[in-house]
Amino acid sequence: MQPAAATGYDRGAELRALDATLAGVRGLVASGATHVPRILRVPDPDQETLHAASGGAATVPVIDLGGDRAAVVDAVRRAAAEWGFFQVTGHGVPGEAMAAAMAATRAFHDADGGEGSEKARLYSREPGKAVQYNCNFDLYQSSVANWRDTLYFRMAPNPPADDELPDICRNALFEYAKQVKSLGDKLFVLLSESLGLNPSYLTDIECNEGQIILSHYYPPCPQPELAIGTSRHSDSCFLTILLQDDIGGLQILHDGRWVDVAPTPGAFIVNVGDLLQLISNDKFVSVEHRVVAKNTGPRVSVACFFSTYFHPASTRMYGPIKQLLSEESPPLYRETLVRDYFTQYNNIGLDGREKTALSNFRL
Repeated sequence: MQPAAATGYDRGAELRALDATLAGVRGLVASGATHVPRILRVPDPDQETLHAASGGAATVPVIDLGGDRAAVVDAVRRAAAEWGFFQVTGHGVPGEAMAAAMAATRAFHDADGGEGSEKARLYSREPGKAVQYNCNFDLYQSSVANWRDTLYFRMAPNPPADDELPDICRNALFEYAKQVKSLGDKLFVLLSESLGLNPSYLTDIECNEGQIILSHYYPPCPQPELAIGTSRHSDSCFLTILLQDDIGGLQILHDGRWVDVAPTPGAFIVNVGDLLQLISNDKFVSVEHRVVAKNTGPRVSVACFFSTYFHPASTRMYGPIKQLLSEESPPLYRETLVRDYFTQYNNIGLDGREKTALSNFRL
């Protein structure tokens, strides 16, 4: 980054100014902003690729979990190996819980922010806090700030106290977290079987011990061609379960082209994370994805990330599962502590260019 004196532009100062409002991107829109600030603008060379036509008729697989068991396991295996993404219906999560979580997320983010507000009370970048609200977790690491605000809470291990989440969304999000945890447990069983392992294998090695909920809010963007909702990235966890509204904007990189993940009423989006690709030794793929900005909305989504218990004292190492290795299929990655992987991932941030964290662990 060039010195401020040479360019007349101090990016760091603008980032700090946005952070100091305690109101995020939603605060910019509420104040009447008609242009995308420079800190939120995608670099010129990248803008033309943001709204390029998506990959034609290709569609992310939709799997009915209530179907024939063998067929479901086979469908999950193929989707995780070929796409890294799939949608699930027949999942057993009540529609009322899904709708309530979306409404609660919208209500929290639609509320006024700034000094003295509930948002201001929660606004933080302090590592380890069970509940926090902010604009871009990687605001000071990434090359471009995303057009997105987030309410974060850690459900496991050590869930927050009841009074840590705001009244406006507490009950709905706690109930949603419990429901999606049950769905996650089912999916880990299916993924274990898809790898030819004991059904409890992935839960036995604690892939589901950690659960984090991110409630995202993407305000309408006055110049969507200049901004990005979420930069190109892969997820750092083992597995992600996402609930999105009907606005759309989520895209995945498949066969070198961006493919829209069209909203399917009543469905969840499931995707493989970096750590699951690592321990499956590339049997499953963690695919890069992004969210394009839109001038409609706001877009709301609720993402649940499953990882493991990454307490500083944890010594559990994760590497390619030995039952999946052979002379023809040697290990492709070195072992790592989950906290070490997360540290590298967070230090890089969502750079929007390449999946660098996982590649750094490849042998």
